[in-house]
Amino acid sequence: MFSLHPQLAQDTFFVGDFPLSTCRLMNDMQFPWLILIPRVPGISELYELSQADQEQFLRESSWLSSQLSRVFRADKMNVAALGNVVPQLHFHHVVRYQNDVAWPKPVWGGTAVPYSNEVLAHMRQTLMLALRGQGDMPFDWRMD
Repeated sequence: MFSLHPQLAQDTFFVGDFPLSTCRLMNDMQFPWLILIPRVPGISELYELSQADQEQFLRESSWLSSQLSRVFRADKMNVAALGNVVPQLHFHHVVRYQNDVAWPKPVWGGTAVPYSNEVLAHMRQTLMLALRGQGDMPFDWRMD
């Protein structure tokens, strides 16, 4: 049975589910930053997924990246799987701007600025509009 790594549960807000993956918002208001985690137990590497699940996960990741880039008008999308702290397979999707606080360096290892209630409410509205399932990419919106 799938269970979310405790660090991901602590650091993120649930957003919703794709057919294979769960989508979560990193609690750092400096960046629009979503994390995609396939709901497959015991997986730490992409190659451990079945071929069909690999293809689905990459479709979901690509779709998420395109939606985030479009809605937030990204200068660059950073998409990465690290796993040094959290071994559970997950892809980070970070919207980057040339004028953001970390540019051009990576966002990893910095000090997070937690969402205020007001900014989180605005982000929820923005994400709801960006991630409504469209066409061949259903998304079950249930942000807590």
